[in-house]
Amino acid sequence: MRVSECNWQQIEAYLKNDDRAILPLGSTEQHAQLSLSVDSILSERVAVEAAELLGIPVFPVVAYGITPYFLAFPGTISLRQETYIRIVRDILDGLRLQGFRRILIVNGHGGNQPAGSLAAEWMADNPDTSVKFHNWWNAPQTFAKVQEIDTVASHASWMENFAWTRLPGTVFPTQQKPMVDLALMRAMSPAGVKTLLGDGNFGGYYKRSDEEMQAIWDVAVKETRALLEGAWA
Repeated sequence: MRVSECNWQQIEAYLKNDDRAILPLGSTEQHAQLSLSVDSILSERVAVEAAELLGIPVFPVVAYGITPYFLAFPGTISLRQETYIRIVRDILDGLRLQGFRRILIVNGHGGNQPAGSLAAEWMADNPDTSVKFHNWWNAPQTFAKVQEIDTVASHASWMENFAWTRLPGTVFPTQQKPMVDLALMRAMSPAGVKTLLGDGNFGGYYKRSDEEMQAIWDVAVKETRALLEGAWA
């Protein structure tokens, strides 16, 4: 139920029987050798696969997020926090206006966390709605599966290297990259972050088997679907 593949009459018909919707959040930022759109690709895909059996509409991913620390990497685009909050608020207002009352935000980028705080604030202003904010990649069951496979995993490492985030012809390093000093990185300018990170991987292997990645993905889809099927306020 991608909204981009629906017309307005189909959404009108859906709203006569259900008021759930999904809003994926992503970003456009460096991911080492992977696509600049990793966070958007993954959040939208996990949302679509989780919603498929339930027929719940998935709105287009918000493809830009808050990522000022990567601005020295070409291709990275960052929104100011106040801009981002206004965009997400306007989308939530629009969803409510259309008749959606139960909204699952599937977030794919850690820098977008202010949207989670906004969701709580927005619900206080709109008590007839319920919003769940879901960081799909570090939700309990999904992150446990990641840790089961390899405890050294982070941004732009193997844990984001799926067949659908990989670019054709890309060759990945075979060594395990040591984890970066995250505390040091957070105290650096964008230019300093680029120098510290090199290719952009925070640490860990660059690629693992597709079988292992599918095992993680299956858990992520199931965990996301459970939020749609579970209790709502």
